[in-house]
Amino acid sequence: MTEAMRKLRFQTFAFVIIEFAIIAAALVFYLLKWPTIIYEKMEPRFWIFGAVSIAFINIIALWISMIRIGSIRQKSNLDASSVIGSDVQEAYNFGQIGLVVTDENDIVMWANSLFRERAIDIIDQQIFEWQPALKNFLGVNVPSNMEVKIEVNGRFYNVKYISDAHLFLFRDSTDYESIFTYSREQALVIGIIMLDNYSDIAGKTEDDNNDLVSKVRQAIFEYCKYHGVLLRRYRSDSYFVVCNFAALERMQKDQFKILETVRALGRGQNVIPTLSIGIAHDFPDAIKLNEMASNAIDIAMSRGGDQAIVSKYGEDLKFYGGKTAAIENTGRVQFRSVADSIIGIIRESSNVIVSGHKDMDMDALGACLGVMAICHWLQKPCQIVFDPKLTEKKTRYAFQRAFPKQEFEKMVITPKEAEEKIRPSTVFVVVDVSVPDRIMGQRALEKASKTIVIDHHRRGEDFVENPVLNYVDPSASSASEILAEFIHYATANPRIEIPQAYATIMLSGMFLDTGFFKSKAVGVRTFEAAEILKEFGADNSVADDYLKDEFEEYALVTKIVSTLRTPYTGVCYCVSDDHDIVEKATLAKVANQIMSLKDISCCFVIGRVNENETGISARSDGTVNVQLLCEKMGGGGHFNMAAASFLSTPVAGVEHKLLDILDTYLSEARSDIGGRRQ
Repeated sequence: MTEAMRKLRFQTFAFVIIEFAIIAAALVFYLLKWPTIIYEKMEPRFWIFGAVSIAFINIIALWISMIRIGSIRQKSNLDASSVIGSDVQEAYNFGQIGLVVTDENDIVMWANSLFRERAIDIIDQQIFEWQPALKNFLGVNVPSNMEVKIEVNGRFYNVKYISDAHLFLFRDSTDYESIFTYSREQALVIGIIMLDNYSDIAGKTEDDNNDLVSKVRQAIFEYCKYHGVLLRRYRSDSYFVVCNFAALERMQKDQFKILETVRALGRGQNVIPTLSIGIAHDFPDAIKLNEMASNAIDIAMSRGGDQAIVSKYGEDLKFYGGKTAAIENTGRVQFRSVADSIIGIIRESSNVIVSGHKDMDMDALGACLGVMAICHWLQKPCQIVFDPKLTEKKTRYAFQRAFPKQEFEKMVITPKEAEEKIRPSTVFVVVDVSVPDRIMGQRALEKASKTIVIDHHRRGEDFVENPVLNYVDPSASSASEILAEFIHYATANPRIEIPQAYATIMLSGMFLDTGFFKSKAVGVRTFEAAEILKEFGADNSVADDYLKDEFEEYALVTKIVSTLRTPYTGVCYCVSDDHDIVEKATLAKVANQIMSLKDISCCFVIGRVNENETGISARSDGTVNVQLLCEKMGGGGHFNMAAASFLSTPVAGVEHKLLDILDTYLSEARSDIGGRRQ
């Protein structure tokens, strides 16, 4: 067939060349008026007659070519039964399999009936048009010996190209895709909805007598009814929900609008109601889904509530909402209960090892000393995991300066020594951090069988595995504040004493994390905790001195602030020079300084923290959830204090990532105000 087509093309080309040569010769003779006899007789009617004759000859030639093409095609268009046998063809028809064979030049040589039926609206019947039509049909380049899925005119096909045989295989999978789609949409989804601050809203009244609780219940009921979700109340503040995946997709599409609806009901009220939602899907076992949903709701509550978390089996959690800061927890009973539990666990241990996070700051150190004070009261050996290379410069100097050398050496232990000292009866306490990769004594943590987690950052998906007790309170301003409360409210007799040096460092940690009590996270609890530490002799002038800048750091802060840029109204960021090494504490200090300026909603400070790592420190006035934005960059933290880090990424690269995140997620992170890119 290919040889016949080549001959036909050559003949057609030769005919066209001859035709053009005759026309050109006639024009030349006419213009040269030679020969004279012919020129004198070349009247206009002869030119018209010549043009009509040429057109007629071309039509006849085209008609003959079409007949010859049809003849060639008829010879080459074999039925599948003549090639592969009628029985095999029936099998291909039953399995909805199409075949297309091409030559070395990818020209279609033959296709079976199924392919022609499916592609009849696409493929031109001219043979030399089949190849581009085939590419149009596929819509993609099919890699050799690999199978791809395509959709054409509402039907689905699995396509495979076998290069050695120049053979395309098409399998119609429309019915399978329909069944798969239906099964996916009807897959079981289990969830839990909780009213975060039910006790504050309901008070001592009955549900039926509380107007706000009734409105919240009605809003939840209407939302679930609208999306086709089965709702059952199993506790005063909690609902169990069951739905299919199609309903979950609709709720994800509207970003769980019920969160905003419930918040809006609290306008003008003393207490604003918020919801926490945990949903699990993509697993066939209902018991496992219930466990996943329970874990999701725990994470949502530990992150401060007012958010929905969707847990898909085997994948990262998805977060929705989180537009309000955590409500301050002032329940003394809970503090006492948790403190007594911690004391009970430590009392049963042989020794205690306590660790903060890498790049340990004053707050992490203060929390470690708070745990050590509890251990001393219980007369249990306690040591703090300390690595000078993984400790901020100011914290390192303050720690060594506050204690005599001999006492200091007894207090600390290296990460390697901590790993060696772990026993089955050892309690490993983690403070000011809950992400395993960020813990200074990570290997010791992995070896420990009993772990306690105390943190004030919003909980993320990565969390210390199976702690015997975890207390994560995002409403607290600092980890030192939490430890001060535990020590004060514990039912200890005689009371637990905090040495003056410990109390001073804990107060310095509170100064650091609250920006000297200027942060929006500061509440009544914060000042009460500071009062507790002052009762134990905390020296605020020394605590402040621990945080003072050296001249070089002050100059660096001023240099970074001078690079201030405002991509959105109220949103700004600073970028340090790529050659400057800036401590994370300094980045935070720049961010705090910028937040002292008027009309700033949030800020981000970018700088290289070591040769291989670039960091971002973020701060907010409470109108933007910087934790959500930092989580999108692989970091985390608080609603209004967060951070992220990037390995082997230059400062300019991190700047571009930040701008991309702001473009995509800033509107989602805003709680009350809007903004636009300038």
